[in-house]
Amino acid sequence: MTEADTYAPRPVAGWFKPAAIATAVWMMFGCAVYLYQVTVDPAELPLDQRAMLDAAPTWMWGAFAIAVWVGLAGAVMLLMRRKIAEPLLLVSLIAVLVQFSAYFLDPELRQSMSSDQLLMPIIVVALGWTIYFFARHSRMRGWLK
Repeated sequence: MTEADTYAPRPVAGWFKPAAIATAVWMMFGCAVYLYQVTVDPAELPLDQRAMLDAAPTWMWGAFAIAVWVGLAGAVMLLMRRKIAEPLLLVSLIAVLVQFSAYFLDPELRQSMSSDQLLMPIIVVALGWTIYFFARHSRMRGWLK
């Protein structure tokens, strides 16, 4: 079987729509977390969370915004079965990688977090990667127009 046969256009799989809806829900959750993070009063947070918030560089917040809002647009395009979903979700994935690179590049931020707090970035990157490849697979199958 050749690669052309593997990715020949096929009818849309039954799992496509539930997966696209789950993608949109995940991205909406990310947008809600972003809005909470940028509007929260640091005085209301526990000291460890306040230290992380204060240590986060501005460019990290910009990458976070791009990741969630472009990701939401990509998820909506995926639901609408549009090819633009794939590049939008790639931009979102790259923004997530940039955002979480701050944990490795910024010594102050790195020192303000515990090893337990690294689990969420790992989950977010893994899901972002999976969502991008879902969009890529969908385009290659001819499910996106």
